[in-house]
Amino acid sequence: MTCTDFLKQLTDYFDGQVEPELLAEVQTHVRECHHCEVVLDTTRQTISIYREHEIYEFPAELRERLHAAIMKKCTGAR
Repeated sequence: MTCTDFLKQLTDYFDGQVEPELLAEVQTHVRECHHCEVVLDTTRQTISIYREHEIYEFPAELRERLHAAIMKKCTGAR
């Protein structure tokens, strides 16, 4: 399984809609790929915060850095 394959399965993973064989592949990939492990953990935390209606305020400096990074990525700048 590649990282792209993993990302394609992410929604189904959280919905519990992944076939057992594919689920085993996803779990193995996440154990072996730190980047996908971070994506999975971050997504899990985001869903948890959303479900619990927690409001999390970023410090102004972090919010500005995050916004700048997102805008840079969206415009294709390197």
